[in-house]
Amino acid sequence: MSAEAFWRVYDGLPRAGPGSDACTREALRRLSPLPPSPRVLDLGCGPGKQTLVLARALDTVITAVDLHAPFLRQLEAAAAAEGLEHRVHTRSADFGALTDAPGTVDLLWSEGAIYHLGWAGGLARWRPLLRDGGAMALSECTWLTDAPTAELAAFWREAYPTMGTVASNCEAARRAGLSVVDTFVLPPEAWWDGHYGPLEARMEALAPRTSEVPGLAAVLDEARKEIALYRRHGDAYGYVFYLLRAA
Repeated sequence: MSAEAFWRVYDGLPRAGPGSDACTREALRRLSPLPPSPRVLDLGCGPGKQTLVLARALDTVITAVDLHAPFLRQLEAAAAAEGLEHRVHTRSADFGALTDAPGTVDLLWSEGAIYHLGWAGGLARWRPLLRDGGAMALSECTWLTDAPTAELAAFWREAYPTMGTVASNCEAARRAGLSVVDTFVLPPEAWWDGHYGPLEARMEALAPRTSEVPGLAAVLDEARKEIALYRRHGDAYGYVFYLLRAA
C-alpha cells in the first residue's frame, strides 16, 4: 500500500479510529480514583482527541506519544487553541520501546493502538511501567461473537489474526499481573461520528482525484470495504475499553 496515498486519506481526520469524548470520559469515570497530579502517558495518541479530554479532566500534564509527526503537530495546535498547551506534552517515540523507568506511571492510556504490539505483547511491555496500584485504560478491537460469518472471519484473519474476545483479553490481562476493574463496548456512534463519518467525507472529496496520487484508488477501495463490513456485521465485533489495575 502506498504510504503517500494512505496518509492523503487519513491525515488530518479528527480521530485515527473509533472513539468519542464521551467514551473517554466514561472510561475515566469508571477507573477512578487516581492519585493527585498523576503521571499519565497516552500511547499511540494519534491526533489526540482523547488527550485533550484527559488534559481537561485531570490536574496534570498528559504525555502524548506517537511516531507520526503530523499527528503530534495536529494535537499541539488543538491544545493551543483550547489553552491546554501547558497540560499536553508530545513525544515522538516508539511506544513498543519506551525508555521510561519502571514503576513511574500512574495512568497508561491507549485508544485503539495496542494492536500494533498485539494485546498480550503490549500488556507485557507496558505493565512494568506502572506504579503499585497504577492503572491502564485501553480500547481494543474485540470479537463480540464466538461464531463470526465466513466473510468476517476471513477479513479479520488477514487484518488482525490474534484479535481476542472480552473473556480471552481479560484473562491475558490477569496473566500479565493486572486486575480487571471494568469493561465496556464502544457504541456505534463512536464508529460513525468519531471515525467513519469524517472518513467517508474525506473519501468523497478525494474520489475525483485518484489519478493524482499513485495507489489512492486502492486505499479508498479498502476503506469502502472496511466500512461496508462494519455496516453488515457491527454487532459481531467492536472496540472494547478495558480498565485495568496493577495487581
